[in-house]
Amino acid sequence: MTRRIGAGSLVIATHNAGKLKEIGALLEPHGVSCIGAGSLGLPEPAETGQTFVENALLKARAAAEASGIVALADDSGLAVAALGGRPGVYTADWAERQWFEGEPGRDWYMAMGKVEGLLAAEGPDVSRAAAFHCVLALAWPDGEQAVYEGSVAGTLAWPPRGECGFGYDPVFVPEGRDRTFAELDPAEKHRISHRADAFAKLVAEQFGAG
Repeated sequence: MTRRIGAGSLVIATHNAGKLKEIGALLEPHGVSCIGAGSLGLPEPAETGQTFVENALLKARAAAEASGIVALADDSGLAVAALGGRPGVYTADWAERQWFEGEPGRDWYMAMGKVEGLLAAEGPDVSRAAAFHCVLALAWPDGEQAVYEGSVAGTLAWPPRGECGFGYDPVFVPEGRDRTFAELDPAEKHRISHRADAFAKLVAEQFGAG
């Protein structure tokens, strides 16, 4: 039996307000109060892992050790079939502005444009299949850890559509839908997203009967 976190406070190892809000909404029904790493002044560790699992564990362990509280980290990204799985673990990096692209920070429209530009270079018949992947890692201050993985398949649209969500949501149309993640009501997205898939596994093990 995997160790359980139970109700109480949980550090969410992210400085992304959108991600913190989404994770908080998923955990609130289980009596968990989420605290963002940013509000605790915790630094963001360098994501040096080669996989989503490695990066999620790296962030969770760093937050748990620094705060002394159980921590949850999410590492997620977009994998585009025609691009060999890119951007993958570099999903957020593709949004980082270079010195010649303006003020430092992330520009998600630019990131979506990079993906579209690479697809366009492959020709009009290129596959637009893609998937979002999510890994959730729990880490306790004493070193114990647990990992949960989820995914959602879909296709890429262009131009971007919708005002909700964040990241690449405006160009991702989940399988079985005709609207992008950014066009869906947040509650509907929560039910079908890669993060929801991973959370369903976490909830079943952490808060299920037994």
